[in-house]
Amino acid sequence: MTRKSRIVLADDHPIFLAGLRALLQADYDFEVVGEATNGFAALTVIREQKPDVTVIDITMPELNGIQLGQRLAAEMSATKLLVLTLHEDRAYLKQALNVGARGYVLKRSAAENLVQAIRAVIVGGLYVDPTIANQYFNANPRRTGQQNSLADSLALTDRETEVLKLVAKGFTNKEIARKLAIGVKSIETYRARGSEKLGLKTRAELIRYASAEGWLEGV
Repeated sequence: MTRKSRIVLADDHPIFLAGLRALLQADYDFEVVGEATNGFAALTVIREQKPDVTVIDITMPELNGIQLGQRLAAEMSATKLLVLTLHEDRAYLKQALNVGARGYVLKRSAAENLVQAIRAVIVGGLYVDPTIANQYFNANPRRTGQQNSLADSLALTDRETEVLKLVAKGFTNKEIARKLAIGVKSIETYRARGSEKLGLKTRAELIRYASAEGWLEGV
C-alpha cells in the first residue's frame, strides 16, 4: 500500500480550515495529521507530527506565517512549506520564498490549485499560483521558465534595498540622495525598480513589508 503524504494545516479561520481538511481528505494520497489556528499552536503540532508538508496562512495571530517559516527552516527543514494566502503582492511571495516555502497558492484558487501544488512540492518542485506567475511572466517576456527564475528576479540589489529601507523610515528622495551621495534621479530609479520587483504600489505597503523584514527595528 502506498504511504499517504502527511499534512498539517494552519489557518486562523476555522470555517476555511474545515474546508481545506475536507478538500484534502477527499484525496486518497493525503492524510491530514494536524491543524492549528495560530502560529505557535502550528509550530507545536508540526514538531509533534513531523509532516511531509505544512500548509500555512501568512496572516496568523501570535506567530505569522513568515515567522513560522523561519522557525521551520531552522528546526525542521525536512518538512516542506506551502503558503496559502489572500496576499497577491510579490513582496509576500518574496518573503515566503526567502524562508524556504516551496509553494505559494492564493486562497481564492485553492479548490483548483492546492492539490496540484501539494503534489508538486512533495516531489521537490516549486509551485507558484498561476495568477501571480502569469502576471509576472507577462510583464517580463524575456525571462525563461526555469524554476528559480522567479525567485531570482525578485531579489533586490544592495542599492535598491538601501534606498527602500530609507524610504520606509521616512526619508525623502532628496534626503536619501544627500545621505548616499548620489543623484535624486538615481534614487527615484532605485526606488521605482525595487518597488516594482516587490509589487508594492504605495508607501503603506512598503512600510508593511519593511516591518516584516525587520528594516524598521531601532527606528
